[in-house]
Amino acid sequence: MKYRLTCLTPLLVGDGQKLSPIDYMVWREQVNVLDQRRIFRLLSKGPRLEGYLAQLRRAEKLDFGAWGGFAQNFADRRIPFEHPSAVAHWERAKGESLHIPTFASGPEGPFVPGSAIKGSLRTGMLYAMWRDKLPAGLSGESERGARRLGEVAEREALGPSGTNLMRAFRISDSRPTTGAATKIYLLRVATLEPRPGGQFALGWKQAPRGSVEAKRVEEATPLFAEMAVPGTVFEGEWRENSYLAQEEVWRALGWDQPVNTAALFAAANAYAARLLEIHRRYAEWAGLRLVVESLDKVASHLSTDGRKSCLLAIGWGSGLLAKSGWLDTDAEAYRRVLAQSALYSKAVRSGLPFPKTRRVVFLKNQPATLPGWALLEVEP
Repeated sequence: MKYRLTCLTPLLVGDGQKLSPIDYMVWREQVNVLDQRRIFRLLSKGPRLEGYLAQLRRAEKLDFGAWGGFAQNFADRRIPFEHPSAVAHWERAKGESLHIPTFASGPEGPFVPGSAIKGSLRTGMLYAMWRDKLPAGLSGESERGARRLGEVAEREALGPSGTNLMRAFRISDSRPTTGAATKIYLLRVATLEPRPGGQFALGWKQAPRGSVEAKRVEEATPLFAEMAVPGTVFEGEWRENSYLAQEEVWRALGWDQPVNTAALFAAANAYAARLLEIHRRYAEWAGLRLVVESLDKVASHLSTDGRKSCLLAIGWGSGLLAKSGWLDTDAEAYRRVLAQSALYSKAVRSGLPFPKTRRVVFLKNQPATLPGWALLEVEP
């Protein structure tokens, strides 16, 4: 069988790499990734190499006036910005904002690792297992703090590595896409500010801390990322393990029932539907009208039978909830567990909705959608 993953919103499945601001130059409304090896070979033949190396050591960005010819003639890749307005935001940006996460890519172009798809489907299966009740191992409070409790709970739900439910499927890396499949998108981090009467107001995060009110969005810290354009399609191989579908085999493995593509997609769709509800409520609280419309459009792709397709929240920027099999973040037991973590304790004890932030993609300089939504379809 074959699978088709169609991007519904800008999507970044990263390779763990980032473009440093000395690895690229912005010219003609696009990021020109420099071929540094060619540049070094050229400069080593003359007296300019030391000056170039000195700027690489000291500068936050390469001086276009001095080295702009490299952007024109020595670019390994050229990645356009989503909208010309993003260039002005990049020019004002500083520090970490100038480091651009890149899409997973090989010699032939961008691709989606099969492990990324399988991980998202695994989260949906966990949600199906935990939908009605928080796992017993996570419902109590430990005096020693929360250490690797999630791993234990996952193992109890899906089984240990040798008999894990997800072994019923094999998902290959997708084939590389051709053409201009990615662009540089502008994102900012939205947050909720409490207001009297249990109301909330939209704020935008600033680095390293603090936030600004909605009307001062231009002062918020911008983020830039290489993301697949909505409509981009990634295709690969999908295989069910027919041996594990035999009754005597799955019973011997301790499974309650056989796991097939239909069951997997039904769990993923139930998870996606609930996640979309949570995101939509957040967008309504924040007054993000375009985001609400985008989420409604994504929700329209939910399959009615759950056998041929499912929605996935995948990749960078999809947020904590897209990595968690438990979505009822208001549950007392859940908050009690997170309160034991130094990373989340302050946020949980604030009494605000958790999590209170979202990465928001700006389209045409307007907060428009959430990243990472895709439609997965399987065909014979």
